[in-house]
Amino acid sequence: MEDRAKRTVITVVGKDTVGIIAKVCTYLAEHKINVLDISQTIVQEYFNMMMIADFSTADQPFSKTSEDIAKLGEEIGVIIRCQKEEIFDMMHRI
Repeated sequence: MEDRAKRTVITVVGKDTVGIIAKVCTYLAEHKINVLDISQTIVQEYFNMMMIADFSTADQPFSKTSEDIAKLGEEIGVIIRCQKEEIFDMMHRI
């Protein structure tokens, strides 16, 4: 099993347009980040996606990826956030 410390939760939210998943996945693949799980829904015209990605083979630091992917989101008109899985888990405990 992959190292949970290297897993990241990526969320994408915004108006639905063609190519959102393709652009996000292309960026991740170019930087050797593996998508472990993906879920996406569209409610009326709003797109919502959550991914779990494995950063253990990434070719750049998490902070650089997080900045780059947020900029990618701006370019395509959505909000993209990256959080390390352990931080995401702690924030969402009841």
